[in-house]
Amino acid sequence: MMAPRHRLQRRRILLILGLGGLIPMVAGCGDLGDLRDLVEGEATYVVTGGRWLDVHTGTLVENEGITIHDGRIISIGPPPDTADFTVTINVEQEDTILPGFFDLHAHYAVDLFGEGRVDETAAYPELFLANGVTTTFPAGEMDPVRMRELRLSIESGDRRGPRILNSGPYFGSWRRGWDDDAMTADSIRREVDHWASLGAAGFKAKGARPEHLSPLIEQAHEHGLTVTAHLDSGFGNTVNPRDAILMGIDRVEHFLGGDMMPADRTAYASLQEFDDFEGDALRDIIDLYVSHGVNFDATLSIYGYWGPHDPEMTEYWTDELRFLTPYMREIVEARPPRPVNESFAKMSPIKRRTLKAFYDNGGRDLITLGTDHPSWGQYWSPFAVHRELLAIARAGVPPADVFRIATLNSARAMGLEDELGSIEEGKIADLVVVRGDALEDVRTARDVRFVFAQGHPHWPDELLARAEGKIGPADASEESAWRPGR
Repeated sequence: MMAPRHRLQRRRILLILGLGGLIPMVAGCGDLGDLRDLVEGEATYVVTGGRWLDVHTGTLVENEGITIHDGRIISIGPPPDTADFTVTINVEQEDTILPGFFDLHAHYAVDLFGEGRVDETAAYPELFLANGVTTTFPAGEMDPVRMRELRLSIESGDRRGPRILNSGPYFGSWRRGWDDDAMTADSIRREVDHWASLGAAGFKAKGARPEHLSPLIEQAHEHGLTVTAHLDSGFGNTVNPRDAILMGIDRVEHFLGGDMMPADRTAYASLQEFDDFEGDALRDIIDLYVSHGVNFDATLSIYGYWGPHDPEMTEYWTDELRFLTPYMREIVEARPPRPVNESFAKMSPIKRRTLKAFYDNGGRDLITLGTDHPSWGQYWSPFAVHRELLAIARAGVPPADVFRIATLNSARAMGLEDELGSIEEGKIADLVVVRGDALEDVRTARDVRFVFAQGHPHWPDELLARAEGKIGPADASEESAWRPGR
């Protein structure tokens, strides 16, 4: 039985976060599971040891103490004397404490049978959190009602998972049932009002015509919300990112646009042939982003999944297939290797070079992190954040700025920099403790010891265990729910 609350408030717990995991050091405490139940309440937490990353300066700071109470960081430095029930967590001195990661292209959708996407909600929330991702923007939801329900269940504490910044349905031809001619400026404005009233944090356009994108941007801004988009070149009544920037868009995904992508062909056709990295076309479009303060979500790693096998990018550091149901795992493992997408293979190195040019020419603070991976049964989105970190580093971005992109930049892109994105007094306590020096190798961040999300502690081993065997149908009778194209 739990001790009375007045007794808990006079107790202190010391946790040693060592090689063997968390070791409780408190008299009268049972096993670690009991301790975790004990600290679910309104404790004050003090994280000591290790070094924390100041994403403003890109430096590691010796950690004398990060004190967390009521979901926020109340002090950094020697812990204040407090009479509250206190849990102190000592981490290894070589460990790194990072702000929680953002994924601003965090598809919860999966396409297990190649017949259309469905939003996966049984395992993904725990998997995102276990990987240190504390904030997600789904960037277009297949079932926005279901995704809203998931957000509310996490906010209420009924589910464990990252903060979800709902995006609502796609705006454009990518939405099932979208009718270009039926979607007028007024109907788009009404939809924006509806989803904003239900708590959407921003919107995503994909396959939108100019006459659709402009009212979407205008009405979203009326609500103080942002718009991102998967755009093209202007070919076939699509929208070039240059024109979207002039409309007032907040973030652009995948392609920089401008004269790099003339309107006589698709963006994909242009990018796989682009080689003028010193020319006016690239410089001019970067200058336009910088002058208008528009964010760029490069989504580098997705192209690696579809190109030739790249062991550094596509290796598993854990058995991701274990999160499939046994029935679905057998199906996935029996499939032949996916064919190489030659155009993606050509684009992958070009995209890395364009991102580095963007970074070098004033765009450092405008790059955000997005993974964009609706999985087909391999390489789950929640693990993809670490592949995206590596892809950005391989483009030539220094590790400190890679983590800045994944945290502070992405918080700013959603208007949340006053609350999230860095380790500062007064901010919401979203923290990731990883084993080792993350500035030596961004892959260090894959080895997560401990996560704070909104001031609440989470253990990755428990989160991963909760997610095992959850994704996909349990047997043939359940397949129809995962085959939306039928």
